[in-house]
Amino acid sequence: MARSALLNVMTQAALKAGRSLARDFGEVQNLQVSLKGPGDYVSQADRKAEDIIYNELSRARPGYSFLMEERGAVEGDDDQHRWIVDPLDGTTNFLHGIPVFSISIALERQGELVAGVIFNPVMDELYTAERGNGAFLNDRRMRVAARTKLVDSVVGTGIPHLGRGNHGRALLDLRTMMTETAGIRRLGSAALDLAYVAAGRMDGFWEDALAPWDLAAGILMVRESGGFATDREGGRDMFDNGSIVAGNEAIHRAMIEALKKPANTA
Repeated sequence: MARSALLNVMTQAALKAGRSLARDFGEVQNLQVSLKGPGDYVSQADRKAEDIIYNELSRARPGYSFLMEERGAVEGDDDQHRWIVDPLDGTTNFLHGIPVFSISIALERQGELVAGVIFNPVMDELYTAERGNGAFLNDRRMRVAARTKLVDSVVGTGIPHLGRGNHGRALLDLRTMMTETAGIRRLGSAALDLAYVAAGRMDGFWEDALAPWDLAAGILMVRESGGFATDREGGRDMFDNGSIVAGNEAIHRAMIEALKKPANTA
């Protein structure tokens, strides 16, 4: 697959940061046995990966702005372009030695998503997308799944943990989806969830209380794979309200309608 110069820049940044995370992941597995625990080490791994991405992208495209999980907003001279970066999506998995986490990099141009990269360094899976040019897993073009009935579908979600999210609403959504679908999965990385929808591995995905860096690359990936990604009201305010529903046209529509129903208390 031939990649544009822009996508090559993003891919190289993700691969370099991924090598760093993969090395640190091996160490954090060993740290599981320590009394102190690996929490501080993971924070260092996260920051190190972000530094690598920041330096690589800044060198390749000087002046572009950034929105990053650790650094926050970094204003550049070029206000037309903004990198949106999560250096480690799936921190809790990483912390516990579970090899399901990712690096997510997206580029906005004048407020529109134009390129995205999601990389799972342990599984060596690189997801890429560029507006108008499709989406790929390594060098294979991705398409969303073709199922049209929610009852036949496996969908992903996130489950809010201590101190985060609306637990009551999440439980109601889960109860509804449990009665409407063939199965629910929780990977622990929203970026990978969206990449899995783009690849047809999951039929749909929904979650609330997400940040732009969790969503940006995955939104473009789903759309470039022939799918739909909106907020839970069907709008385009995902970055503002933190909610997302994604899938092919039929499943996306069915999920939005299901999430509007009163919870089935049977």
